[in-house]
Amino acid sequence: MSHTATAQPLAGYKVIDLTTFLSGPFCTQVLGDLGAEVVKIEAPEGDSSRSIPPHFVGEDSAYYLSINRNKSSLAVNLKTAEGLDLVRQLILKADVVVENYRPGVAARLGLDPQALCEEHPGLVWASISGFGQTGPDRDKPAYDMIVQALSGVMSLTGEEGRPAVRLGIPAGDTVAGLYATIAINAALADRERTGKGRIVDVAMLDCQLAMLSYQSAYALIAGVTPAPQGAKHDSIPTYRSFRGGDGRELVVTANTERMWQGLCRVLGLESLLDDERFQTGASRLKNKHALWEQLESAFATQAAAHWIPLLEEHGVPVALIQSVPEALAHARDSERSMILALQNEDHSIEVVGNPIKFVGAEATPSRFPPRKGEDDARVLGEWLSLSAEAVSSLQSKGVLLNSTCSQA
Repeated sequence: MSHTATAQPLAGYKVIDLTTFLSGPFCTQVLGDLGAEVVKIEAPEGDSSRSIPPHFVGEDSAYYLSINRNKSSLAVNLKTAEGLDLVRQLILKADVVVENYRPGVAARLGLDPQALCEEHPGLVWASISGFGQTGPDRDKPAYDMIVQALSGVMSLTGEEGRPAVRLGIPAGDTVAGLYATIAINAALADRERTGKGRIVDVAMLDCQLAMLSYQSAYALIAGVTPAPQGAKHDSIPTYRSFRGGDGRELVVTANTERMWQGLCRVLGLESLLDDERFQTGASRLKNKHALWEQLESAFATQAAAHWIPLLEEHGVPVALIQSVPEALAHARDSERSMILALQNEDHSIEVVGNPIKFVGAEATPSRFPPRKGEDDARVLGEWLSLSAEAVSSLQSKGVLLNSTCSQA
């Protein structure tokens, strides 16, 4: 592969996307954002995420549109011998396959990873599943909230003394998608040296365990059971949210001595700097409830926004807790290209963009998420040299979706 300054370092790599719903499509969208040619293989009825309510643009859900840009769609019936053979031929032309079937399902369908990798030694095959390809739980179904629950993540989320809470974002899915993307890129780099691909096994539960970070270390090393975090921190009592006098909330992360001193000066609590209970980080943690009482009372004397410039002036990291629309409006003004405008022949939408930026490289336009089967003729023509007549014949036999009719 050539290595020129481009915002698409994966340009030229071909990816077959056998995934559905969220973890896999999130992974392949990142690969597409980085320039890979991603061909989404769908059943004639389409990815199940296309029909998730309540919001739709045309026939496709907002959910689907959020995770499927920069892809092509090939709608093929894998229950037919010809359909299965088409996908096998495409895989043998690809650099990467990503799938999120339950373990063993791909092989039962006739797409055995081991056999295909033996036939195509340079292939990188990435499997994303709930519990991995090995182990006693491998055959169990898993969704985002299942792995959030089993990993301990939900036990850390919410307020102490109240029921556990699911994270408001689908971290079980998206984190697995990100780890799969990392593994795929590592395998491609290794292939540059060895000429051989890899089979990658990413489990959603494993990824959530990895994201426990210091909380897992506290449990393993100190033998403690971390409590729900709410909007606080187990180790730093001045790393938490506070409510202003207008009811609006802000977060403060005063995690150094300099920041602690700035916090006290802004709030008019200089007396705390000489209080023995609050002299060090350890003593502040020990006496956190007494400390919080004073900080909460001080913050409540003014609207939350009042404190933002004052704390920033003293070098104390601070932010208002924003709603999703507020966060997106701020992103639109940030000049970071994090809100993308996408358009096809019928619709214009906005989606959140790619957070990976390459210095000195211009971003390239992103493609609107594909309609079901809209790229059948182009993909099969370019990858397998099938004629328009051959594609039409496959459509008439039900091997491929007749996309013209289905999208009328």
